[in-house]
Amino acid sequence: MAFSPLVDELVESLRCLPGVGQKTAQRMAFHLLEKGRAGGERLAGSLSAAMTGVRRCERCQNFSDTPVCPICEQSDRQTGTLCVVESPSDLLAIEQAGDYRGGYFVLMGHLSPIDGIGPEDIGIELLLRRVSEEGVTELILATNPTVEGEATAHYIADRLDGAGVLTTRLAHGIPVGGELGYVDGFTLTHAFRGRKPLAD
Repeated sequence: MAFSPLVDELVESLRCLPGVGQKTAQRMAFHLLEKGRAGGERLAGSLSAAMTGVRRCERCQNFSDTPVCPICEQSDRQTGTLCVVESPSDLLAIEQAGDYRGGYFVLMGHLSPIDGIGPEDIGIELLLRRVSEEGVTELILATNPTVEGEATAHYIADRLDGAGVLTTRLAHGIPVGGELGYVDGFTLTHAFRGRKPLAD
């Protein structure tokens, strides 16, 4: 059954969100039209403002309302250490953990030749320039432990080979509180390869 063109367009527009299929989009649209018009208008305004006003930080490529994002503006950040992540959500997760106080670089993706995504599409040259200009001594490669994430990390490390920059990788392995019997083989392999002496 087709609704009015405006309702159909609203439903189709909501389907652009990840994990939102036809039924979920219809439920969202009907809720906004039946009970949430004020919320819908606020959502429309926020979407419009964000789509036109949010850009990429000139230094780290994170989302920002200004040319340089608030994190890059912080003067108390440790210089010399840069953490490379795939997405703003990865950066947010590290920030919320509260332990890391260095700088960031957000790739906004990973290398994927099959999808036509090369080094120029994720800002590798900007990253390398920043490493050189800022005298970065350690580059933490915090890309995801997927095939594409690993390939991206190795590509960046290869490009910095001989540059005098320590490239490190986040540890992968058994989660705290996890049991070996429930851990997948890929994670176990990483855990064995990344084992280290037991501290006293």
